[in-house]
Amino acid sequence: MIKYCKTVVLLLLLLAGSTPLWSQRVIQYESGMGSRHPDNSDVWILYQGVHAMHDGMHLYADSALLDMKRNDFTAFRNIRIDISDTTTLTGDHLVYNGNTKIINIRGKQVILVDGATILMTDKLTYDRNANLAFYDTWGHSSNNDINLESRIGRYDANSKEFYIYNEVILFDTSARLETDTLLYNTNNHTAYFVSPTHIYSDSATMYSEEGSYNTSSNYALSTQASHVWTHDHHQLTGDTLHYYHDNKHGLAFGHVWLFDSINDIACMGGFGESNQAEHYSLVTDSALVVQVDSHGDSLFVRADTIHVVNDDNRQMESLTAYRSVRLYRKDVQAVSDSLYYLAADSVISLYHDPVVWYDTFQCSADTIHLYRDTNGLRLAELRNNTFAFEQLDPTKFNQAKGRDCDVHFLQGEPHYADVLGSAEMLYYITEENPQRRKLLVGVNYGMGSDMRIYFKDRQPHRVVTMGNPDMQTYPLELLPADKQRLKGFRLLTDQRPQRSQYPFPTAPSTDNVAE
Repeated sequence: MIKYCKTVVLLLLLLAGSTPLWSQRVIQYESGMGSRHPDNSDVWILYQGVHAMHDGMHLYADSALLDMKRNDFTAFRNIRIDISDTTTLTGDHLVYNGNTKIINIRGKQVILVDGATILMTDKLTYDRNANLAFYDTWGHSSNNDINLESRIGRYDANSKEFYIYNEVILFDTSARLETDTLLYNTNNHTAYFVSPTHIYSDSATMYSEEGSYNTSSNYALSTQASHVWTHDHHQLTGDTLHYYHDNKHGLAFGHVWLFDSINDIACMGGFGESNQAEHYSLVTDSALVVQVDSHGDSLFVRADTIHVVNDDNRQMESLTAYRSVRLYRKDVQAVSDSLYYLAADSVISLYHDPVVWYDTFQCSADTIHLYRDTNGLRLAELRNNTFAFEQLDPTKFNQAKGRDCDVHFLQGEPHYADVLGSAEMLYYITEENPQRRKLLVGVNYGMGSDMRIYFKDRQPHRVVTMGNPDMQTYPLELLPADKQRLKGFRLLTDQRPQRSQYPFPTAPSTDNVAE
């Protein structure tokens, strides 16, 4: 028989008794119409505006079944649940147990709204004891402009956190994150991941296997397998990597690798920075920069700190190295306190007690400028306290010194050198024997205001002295001891950079990085 059930059914009062605990467990309800189930007197059939209440929760549906004995509530069509003042749940079919306080709801579109967070799926379990929502048949969530998708997930309405996994995607209008396991906190807008992860933005692609990403600032932190590829052809890796996608700014710590594929420049060190908005890169802590040349003429620079600047067209503009600078190139090597390389003019400037080696020559001065062209060295400018020598054997050296010196090259070979101011030189005279071996037969020593030294086959061939010349020739065995080494002579072969000290850089492996 159908009864009118506008308030609380009479059976509820009988079951509730006088125990407060039991009164919290029992589901209360009201509906337009209701009747007992013909096959089970414990079950009420409710329809026409069903409204159930339990422990502060309100549930609305077109129709429902209430099992008074088991404290189960099954609802159908147009279901809405007000879990709290800010949390609602809607769907098409629901099963709720008042004892366990577990909601199971399904439908074409199940929607959980918790403040600014919206979760949509087709089947969801909500645990009112812990305020946890679970789904395992794909879910889509949104919080303000942030969207989340995954096959399986959990939402904690207390902490406002999503824990989702299996084909996870987080995205908004500026970035997209893809991973397998993710924790996202909607309060601090931070996603935490512990599985292979890609982050795609307008400025870069990032790969990481452990880290975090803030959706408000577009700042990413990676602490494992860290890689960033910027859209202007830079790669940055390190043990720990910070990347600010909006500013195109990356910081890397530990085993840093930074590669500019446009200019073929690789940078390594303990710390690295890449700022493409400001067009510069920086490496410190045993820094090494290599300008890669496919023809085998790569430039290697070591220093405590190296700073590389590009122009607005992303072409290399300059390189500056500070403290304990060491340079290696196939045809020239150098050490100095600091270095400046101007790419447009192919000029390397060395400052503060630089030393340059070229073949068997060693050159030093207060400042040295090296000009290059496609054939190699074109001009070497030595300024203040110039000293150059060529080692002939362990004890004999061709030497020249003066205030300044300009060494001119032709097709990459020394052509002539102008020694300017207080010029002084000593060089050994050679002759070829019938076996075409060069023999030392005498020594020329000279002084003058200026000198020009012509070279042939990289050897001094002719000397022109200008301004108060004083030239003397000695037999080999009669060269005075005080003239065998000009004042200021320093043999620094042990400081000369060697090729073995500069293994060719190898990019970090990306075999485990999926496309």
